[in-house]
Amino acid sequence: MQELKTDILVIGAGSGGLSVAAGASQMGADVILLEGRKMGGDCLNFGCVPSKALIASGKAAYGQAHSAALGVADVVPQADYAAAKDHVHDVIAQIEPMDSQERFEGFGVNVIREFGSFVSPTQVQAGDNMITARRIVIATGSSPLVPPIPGLDQVPFYTNETIFDLRDKPEHLLIIGGGPIGMEMAQAHVRLGCKATVVEGLKALGKDDPEAAAVVLDSLRAEGVVIHEQAMVAQIRDNKGAIEIVTEAGEIYSGSHLLLAAGRKANTDRLNLKAAGIEPTRNGIKVDDALRTTNRRVYAIGDVAGGLQFTHVAGYHAGIIIRSALFGLPSKAKAAHIPWATYTDPELAQVGLTEAQAREQHGDKVEIARFDYHHNDRAISERKTKGFIKVMVVKGRPVGATIVGHQAGELINLWSLALANNLKMGQIAAMVSPYPTIGELNKRVAGAYFSPRLFENQMVKQVVRFVQRWMP
Repeated sequence: MQELKTDILVIGAGSGGLSVAAGASQMGADVILLEGRKMGGDCLNFGCVPSKALIASGKAAYGQAHSAALGVADVVPQADYAAAKDHVHDVIAQIEPMDSQERFEGFGVNVIREFGSFVSPTQVQAGDNMITARRIVIATGSSPLVPPIPGLDQVPFYTNETIFDLRDKPEHLLIIGGGPIGMEMAQAHVRLGCKATVVEGLKALGKDDPEAAAVVLDSLRAEGVVIHEQAMVAQIRDNKGAIEIVTEAGEIYSGSHLLLAAGRKANTDRLNLKAAGIEPTRNGIKVDDALRTTNRRVYAIGDVAGGLQFTHVAGYHAGIIIRSALFGLPSKAKAAHIPWATYTDPELAQVGLTEAQAREQHGDKVEIARFDYHHNDRAISERKTKGFIKVMVVKGRPVGATIVGHQAGELINLWSLALANNLKMGQIAAMVSPYPTIGELNKRVAGAYFSPRLFENQMVKQVVRFVQRWMP
């Protein structure tokens, strides 16, 4: 057994762990990084990157079949599913060097390709290495949840960790779970020539604003995605080679392939948390506002910390850790300014409070500013007029924003900035956007907030008339 000592031990080489390791090492700390699977973690290999690449293939196919409104004849796209998967893996390969072992060793990080397991509050065993660390960061991420559905073990199924290796085009993809992953994959597969049926036990896109989610769901249904809500799965079975989903209500949905998109579970099983005095929770590991676990020398970040499960959250957490573990400075993680997006077409994005949450927290104090895409000239010119933006405002400051429509994931950035810096709506309205851009929607919704105050205010009109009478 090789004895190693280090300042910072990072367990997990996903986006959060890599950010901590690179930052800490380049600032002068001794860093050991453990990774028992692939460098880059879920996002690069099984999540954000491959899913967006496949969505891009679907978008190209859809564009060929729906271009007549722009003066270009529609054609039937010749979508090659295997070639689309080649595109997916080529995209991964292009990004891979940024997360590679060699690159991080170049930063001075000692990269050990083993899983880590606690043997004491300050020691972790990784293969033949016994590592003693002053500070430890758990960044092990999450994995697809495989629910205990009767019969599931009798049929082949895919998760986000395996679906991107499938090269034979599914004739009919059944998807259990109507969250972002399920809806993104359903639309991408329909656009590539498959049938897709989504079975959701509650409400599809249920964590989002229902008015905005409805715009997305209506669009997907119009493209051919079949969505069944309030359909709890009771059984999975094989019927002469076909896979059948049987719901509690007795409904049967049949397909050729099955994708599980029913949630995520934190990767903690290998860690032996008890040996380190670390308390687990139902969703991961218990942490305080500074992301410390119940062992004050150990932090948990990203999905395993039990909060919002997004790559950019793990990156944000990494910055908190750098400030705290390296410099000993107080630093707390906040969630109010953390955005998320679902990359369907149209896209759906949220930051801060939804309308329902804002009304619940602030009552009559909340005002809703709204602007529709069909009033935006760039959206009209590109035939992308479906959707809206609405901003929840309290005492002149935004407390949340919901956007559904073209480039919603890009537009939400401004509102994350506004919430992070406690900006006022007047500061958003003062922004000048180039014309014509989709980005004008952000300025126009701020203008919509002030319009009643300026154009429907009798006092303003009286002041203007007075000034006009006396101004030379």
